[in-house]
Amino acid sequence: MSTLRVLLGYHHPWPNDAGLYQARDGGFLDDVDLRIAVVDPGRGDTLAHLARDEADLGIVPTNRLVAARGRGQRVTAVAAINQVGLETLHSLRSLGVQRPRDLAGRRVALNPTPRGLAMVRHLVATDGGDPDAVTIVDSGPRELQSRDLLAGTADAYFGAYWAWDELFDTHPPEDRLSWPVKDHGAPPFHSYVLVAREQVLEQDPRGVRAVLAGAARGYRAVADDPEAGAAAFERVTPWFPRATLRRSIELVSPTWFHEGTWGVLRAGLVDDYARWLLARGGLPHVDGLAGAWTSAFLPETAVSSAASVSSVASGAEATA
Repeated sequence: MSTLRVLLGYHHPWPNDAGLYQARDGGFLDDVDLRIAVVDPGRGDTLAHLARDEADLGIVPTNRLVAARGRGQRVTAVAAINQVGLETLHSLRSLGVQRPRDLAGRRVALNPTPRGLAMVRHLVATDGGDPDAVTIVDSGPRELQSRDLLAGTADAYFGAYWAWDELFDTHPPEDRLSWPVKDHGAPPFHSYVLVAREQVLEQDPRGVRAVLAGAARGYRAVADDPEAGAAAFERVTPWFPRATLRRSIELVSPTWFHEGTWGVLRAGLVDDYARWLLARGGLPHVDGLAGAWTSAFLPETAVSSAASVSSVASGAEATA
């Protein structure tokens, strides 16, 4: 039996991970002991933990994967978790804002990473506003809500996920404005991908394939029955309201599938997105883009469902 360790991107509960718990606890894994853990933020992100061989697989944003490979880290995306971007630009009508272009001359709070700055500028510019007229407020990694805007922190904030954060915002929904990047001019991209250390792909390809096959079943089971998915997640987050978990699963689960199939990695959602970020200063280079993803370990249905998927030459594929 293979023993593989998968590291999630955040602390519990984040329903984007529910399919992995369902795969393990639902008995969908063949001859794999899957050990699920969360990151220790004081010791870096998921990729930092993978670099220290503290896990075999991990869930990461696409841009961080490309950046890590550019630094020489041997990791490869083996499945997509999301088929769209989850991030959102938020504001309030009561602040006199109606659409992204109205943020010219206003303050936008975000963690000012090169990618975040590039995304905000693009959203404002695409809507006809002047991105140079936006004042950036550094909110660090903190996730804001409407009450922070009402307190004067900024006129808008960027980075929260429409499928999760708004569930906790008690401000009247008729005043809240949410502009998902997927609907407001951002290029399509995989918000999160499941990556593996290349050494693991070389040494245990059978185990990795079993994990992906089980994950495909787990994510489908959760999407088909959000109540059961919430119950499975509740075993690791017993303090969290099941109704909120269920609702968040209902919101995020459609992003898990491309034409009904989980895990599909599409060239444009990796390669084109990375080059889009490069052109806007969101990435310093894309030297690690070649071989950054592979479909070699996915179930056949995931490969055949995406017309844009092509064979990617990599050492991992050659040895699989």
